[in-house]
Amino acid sequence: MLALSRKKNEALVIDNKIEVTILEIKGDQVKVGISAPKEVPIYRKEVYLQIQEANKQALETESLEALKKIF
Repeated sequence: MLALSRKKNEALVIDNKIEVTILEIKGDQVKVGISAPKEVPIYRKEVYLQIQEANKQALETESLEALKKIF
């Protein structure tokens, strides 16, 4: 993991496509702005993990249904 220090209104660029800007700092909260191409999905980590779990469960359910059809 790369750890960087940034101040308000400072940014960093990832892969020449994604720009992350520090918009506001209030106490222990930081507001971040992200500019990226539309085809790049951006999720909060907790939402991303929920999506991954839902996809895993859907795949398991589909596999079970497919097995039931065979037998």
